[in-house]
Amino acid sequence: MAEPRTRNARRERLVGLLLLGIAVVLLFSSPTWFTRDQTAVAVAQIVVALVLAGVGGFLVKRAQTP
Repeated sequence: MAEPRTRNARRERLVGLLLLGIAVVLLFSSPTWFTRDQTAVAVAQIVVALVLAGVGGFLVKRAQTP
């Protein structure tokens, strides 16, 4: 039988921070789409940014708890 994999808290934290950074970039760049009358793209970008922020925040928090 294979050994159960242990959590790598450092990797979870780094991936979480990466996702949070991507989410911030998406949120700050979404007004560009609104000014170009591409509202659907802007809304989709905001939704993706919120999902990434949620997952990233979850991973960072999970990495900090023992």
